[in-house]
Amino acid sequence: MQTTLSERAKSLPRAEEAESILRTCVHCGFCNATCPTYQLLGDELDGPRGRIYLIKQVLEGNEVTEKTQQHLDRCLSCRNCETTCPSGVDFHNLLDIGRAVVDEAVPRSTGQRLLRQGLRTLVPNPGLFKPLLRIGEGLRPLLPQTVQVKLPRRITQALARPTRQHARQVLMLEGCVQPSLSPNTNAATARVLDRLGISVVPISQAGCCGAIDYHLNAQQAGLERARRNIDAWWPAIESGAEAIVQTASGCGAFVKDYGHLLKDDPVYAQKARRVSELSKDLVQVLQNEPLEKLGVHTDLRLAFHCPCTLQHALKLGGAVESVLSRLGFHLTAVPDSHLCCGSAGTYSITQPELSRQLRDNKMNALESGQPQVIVTANIGCQTHLDGAGRTPVRHWIELVEEAIQ
Repeated sequence: MQTTLSERAKSLPRAEEAESILRTCVHCGFCNATCPTYQLLGDELDGPRGRIYLIKQVLEGNEVTEKTQQHLDRCLSCRNCETTCPSGVDFHNLLDIGRAVVDEAVPRSTGQRLLRQGLRTLVPNPGLFKPLLRIGEGLRPLLPQTVQVKLPRRITQALARPTRQHARQVLMLEGCVQPSLSPNTNAATARVLDRLGISVVPISQAGCCGAIDYHLNAQQAGLERARRNIDAWWPAIESGAEAIVQTASGCGAFVKDYGHLLKDDPVYAQKARRVSELSKDLVQVLQNEPLEKLGVHTDLRLAFHCPCTLQHALKLGGAVESVLSRLGFHLTAVPDSHLCCGSAGTYSITQPELSRQLRDNKMNALESGQPQVIVTANIGCQTHLDGAGRTPVRHWIELVEEAIQ
């Protein structure tokens, strides 16, 4: 796509990257065929090709309007278009660049600013999130339905983690909301890894991966969280930790991007690249292990929802399904499994109507094979889908751990 950046756009820190991505696009439109928002709205500007045109116009110095901002806001950042694109357009990085420019040019309403600031304050802060979650559970009958569906139907409390130390050691990002919404997920992970001779080294100083800030256009705040995590992990990395395990693929996708996002940081570039190399989704660790020694026995029928961050960002579509099949779980077929469930980080709060439509479509697809349980690999998807109040939705590792004899 021929592009001529404005003088102002040329001064942006990522101007060269933006121009390179724009020139990669050949206008083919294959991306629209797999874009969830284009499927719902049928508007060219609510598909990847249209959004690329909008960002191109902005970077070429054309007028920026609230309509431009709205079409970019509606993007889920699911990266389905990247999987589909024959030209390899790096859409998610272009979107981040475009959103930052648009948000600088178009001030948001007071309500929107308060909402986004509130999410950035609450979600990455377990010290605030957990007490408010408990209050919400206590007041559940009195809360509006729109708030009730955000609360988990059930919380499986964490069982004890193993204490023995193995020669093989990994780190694990605990996450922001997962320890409150699904506290047993990471504990179950530690117990399964222990059975395989792998210890999880606790690193309490590591916090939010930075994705919430970064994708709500507080990009520098998100990168600062990344730097703090790198500092927290680095001593253990130098001591020989073989991986940084992610049990939420949303976090994993962002940590995997640390190397790219901090490539121009003279202090952190090399460390960030190493952290990205070590970052692995849980399934990447388990798929290479002798799973037969776990002694799993089950006849459960499961439907697996593959999060966008797992299949499109991390390129691990089919990996969890393969592990579950090896362990004896019966997996039901899921039509249109490539489409987003509508969770997409904070999207279910900032774009509730579109998010609900996508969730209901996804639940219909997941339930079409009549599974007993739906499993997934990302806490955002898990909570969002379970909020429909239909077939229970859990993290897949908990089902594996329960099936170990």
